[in-house]
Amino acid sequence: MIFHCLILSCVDVFLFSRTMEFKPGLLVLLSISAVVWSVPIDRSAANQEPKDEPPPPEESVDTGLYYDRYLREVIEVLETDPHFREKLQTANAEDIKNGRLSKELDLVGHHVRTRLDELKRQEVSRLRMLLKAKLDSLQMDHASLLKQFEHLDPHNQNTFEAKDLELLISTATKDLENYDAERHEEFKRYEMLKEHERREYLRGLDQEKREKEEKKMQELKEKHRQHPKVNAPGSVAQLREVWEETDGLDPQEFNPKTFFKLHDTNEDGVLDEQELEALFTKELEKVYDPKNEEDDMMEMEEERLRMREHIMKNVDANGDRLVSLDEFLKSTETKNFNSPKEWETLDAQPAYTEDELQRFEAELRDKEEELKRRAETLRQEQELLKERGKALEAQRKEYQQVITLTSKQSRGTKPLNVCCGIWVRRFNRSERKFQWHKRRAPVDP
Repeated sequence: MIFHCLILSCVDVFLFSRTMEFKPGLLVLLSISAVVWSVPIDRSAANQEPKDEPPPPEESVDTGLYYDRYLREVIEVLETDPHFREKLQTANAEDIKNGRLSKELDLVGHHVRTRLDELKRQEVSRLRMLLKAKLDSLQMDHASLLKQFEHLDPHNQNTFEAKDLELLISTATKDLENYDAERHEEFKRYEMLKEHERREYLRGLDQEKREKEEKKMQELKEKHRQHPKVNAPGSVAQLREVWEETDGLDPQEFNPKTFFKLHDTNEDGVLDEQELEALFTKELEKVYDPKNEEDDMMEMEEERLRMREHIMKNVDANGDRLVSLDEFLKSTETKNFNSPKEWETLDAQPAYTEDELQRFEAELRDKEEELKRRAETLRQEQELLKERGKALEAQRKEYQQVITLTSKQSRGTKPLNVCCGIWVRRFNRSERKFQWHKRRAPVDP
């Protein structure tokens, strides 16, 4: 049974067969860091009697990409072709990234090509509706709209060709390479905004209250720093702690191979990013508690990302964002495994420099000024519309008076104030509007 799992932005993306030898090289094009973490293993459940219940159906996980469904369905269809499946398992990362694998699309079965053509037409139709909605709402610029077509060839909207597969691979690869960097940048901006708001809040207080608040903030910061020692991710101390506290096993009987198999929860022969990040839960709980005012859960997720990157840098030898059993066992033979450097948490080093904070605050001021200008423009336009509305209302009333007079005259009634004259409508140049004036009625000869 061919097992396929895609997790991009929420989970890693996988292409593999449980009954065939797994080839991790192909995963470099689609794997990406998770933001949904695996649940730690509960070994106490092993002693419970099994229940005669059918296994729950495997959930389809959203990768977070705007082309998520299209990506998953294309891979599922390609996996049904024996020839392409064989090429996937023998391809290396370079073959996938440079597009050579895309050429194999010409050799797949007719029913596979027909299904891929149908998927592409559905995706093009979906994108048309998406672009129309965004154009109507005027919330996106032209360049951003064009980006929606990076994962397929928009010039051919009816058939799925080798170029479409190449574009899909290259787009997913680019998203993979940029994802972690974007997460770090978002966290930095979050921290700078938090510091900016703190300074603005203190600036609005009088000296006595400001000193009191600064003292309180400093105490909370110091309280956060007073936490147990955090073991380096992937070190023997960190893994033994998981082995004992999470797995409920004797730390003196720690066995790396057994540990690997215990935490390969989907039994695919590798530790993916979500399985690795599940190992950090105990370490993170030493530093962060959602009940504590001084602990920021956004910082906890950034710490989790740093830990995962640390393991990938030191253990993932082939750079496929997966840790194989061989890579894991080799890492246990290194110096860093037994005698690692002390792990420094986020509070030990600032996420930004003072210059970066000043540039960020200048950017905020520029945006604030732009919003003020737009608000003033809208206010002036609103005033102008009100004046125009008043002028139109006055004109409507004048027209109504004329209609009323004309109606009375047409019924044979005498003009208004006929004894003294008749009313005529003249244009007043100085006031730029029509006015009613009384004129003497002509005398019959």
